[in-house]
Amino acid sequence: MAFDKVLVVDDDQNICDLLRLYLEDAGYSVIISNDGKEAVNKFKALKPDIVLLDYMLPSLDGRGVCKEIRKDSDVPIIMISAKSETTDKVVGLELGADDYIAKPFDAREVIARIRAVSRRMGVSTTEQEVNQEVRYDKLVVNKTRYELRVNGKVLDTPPKELELLYYLASNPNHVYTRDQLLDEVWGFEYYGDSRTIDVHVKRLREKLADVSPHWALKTVWGVGYKFEADEE
Repeated sequence: MAFDKVLVVDDDQNICDLLRLYLEDAGYSVIISNDGKEAVNKFKALKPDIVLLDYMLPSLDGRGVCKEIRKDSDVPIIMISAKSETTDKVVGLELGADDYIAKPFDAREVIARIRAVSRRMGVSTTEQEVNQEVRYDKLVVNKTRYELRVNGKVLDTPPKELELLYYLASNPNHVYTRDQLLDEVWGFEYYGDSRTIDVHVKRLREKLADVSPHWALKTVWGVGYKFEADEE
């Protein structure tokens, strides 16, 4: 999957112009919005492949825009904001953002992250012939279609949540540290902190609570996380 169309949402026109310059030079089509409500309308009308979203916006802030997008879409969202405190990052991720970059930033870093997400979600022709899927009692995680099915019902799940669950469920009863999960799921180009893992695990647990007694997403205190499953 290639992210050809990028929606940039920021009330600073200079930042928008800078990102447009770098993104178009890298081969992307760019949509610009300086207003939260307008951004939601453009997202629905123009259907971008990825969203670069500022935190502070007129009419509707980044949190509100993220909530509106997540009602109907799992398109990757990278929040870009001067709010660099950990609590602000966590709030953004809990609302459904897939990544968070603090201002000031290097435009080349933004492009590197877009490309990293594109590679993680990319499926080659050869890979398409192999259905990347793990199954447990009342749970199906399909990475080929980016689909999470619980109790037979498909749940809207952002790409990073699904990739994290797929990785853990593909390696049941194996304990991974947060740094290992960042390396394996986010990739070496990710510059965030390990709290990102905690936020995504929390959201997954909300979706998977009390589904089955035969498996669970477990915390191994002082180490990290594992997908605990009954031995066959």
